[in-house]
Amino acid sequence: MISPLAYIHPDAKIGENCEIGPFCFIDANVEIGDNNHLMNSVTLLSGTRLGKGNTLFPGSVVGAIPQDLKFRGEVTTAEIGDNNTIRENVTINRGTAAKGKTVVGSNNLLMEGMHVGHDSIIGNGCIIGNSTKIAGEVVIDDFAILSANVLVHQFCHIGSYVMVSGGTRTGQDVPPFCIAAREPVAYCGLNLVGLKRRNFPIEVINALHSAYLILYQNSKLFNERITEIRETVHPCKEVDYLLDFLINSKRGFIGK
Repeated sequence: MISPLAYIHPDAKIGENCEIGPFCFIDANVEIGDNNHLMNSVTLLSGTRLGKGNTLFPGSVVGAIPQDLKFRGEVTTAEIGDNNTIRENVTINRGTAAKGKTVVGSNNLLMEGMHVGHDSIIGNGCIIGNSTKIAGEVVIDDFAILSANVLVHQFCHIGSYVMVSGGTRTGQDVPPFCIAAREPVAYCGLNLVGLKRRNFPIEVINALHSAYLILYQNSKLFNERITEIRETVHPCKEVDYLLDFLINSKRGFIGK
């Protein structure tokens, strides 16, 4: 199931039942798990670690060196989990000395032409749209959806279950469970459709709604709003995650 027109370095490690199409290039120091399907013209460069059951479409490139002028050739990796769909011309750069690796989890859909910068971490179950660009050292939590042509500044944190509207650009963190849109980017309410599709209980949705009302429609100081959420909103793990996200934000979070 390996095309004679593919190049595979003799030091590369290939799992069982892999299909590798013509004109693929697999470099040294590459490890591929079982049941992967590489269509034609896929490039896996040094440092790529590919899990099981992934499908890579033509023109995708994993493991290219970082687009970072501080990079000095250190040995780093680009680590991809299981059951991902990586569409045409997706590029995933490997890490730098900052973190040592770029990580994409499992069960993600990375659409055509999107880019994952060095040392970024993408969780599980995410959908990232056509031509969206993720800069270096970005963190995207599980089940986030970023529409087409989204631009994410380096070091930003995107929370779980968000919906980021097409064409949005953000230089700040996007808290979980919300919709982010407009120019400049702003909080546009809870991602109710996404939460209902994921079968979140109504009491959790109501608690998150109450927490966001306090966060964005209250003139108190930030610490006072956090305290009010803790004291008045029905406790649940989702609200705890939201509070932890806000408190630990390094770049500040989007406004309303």
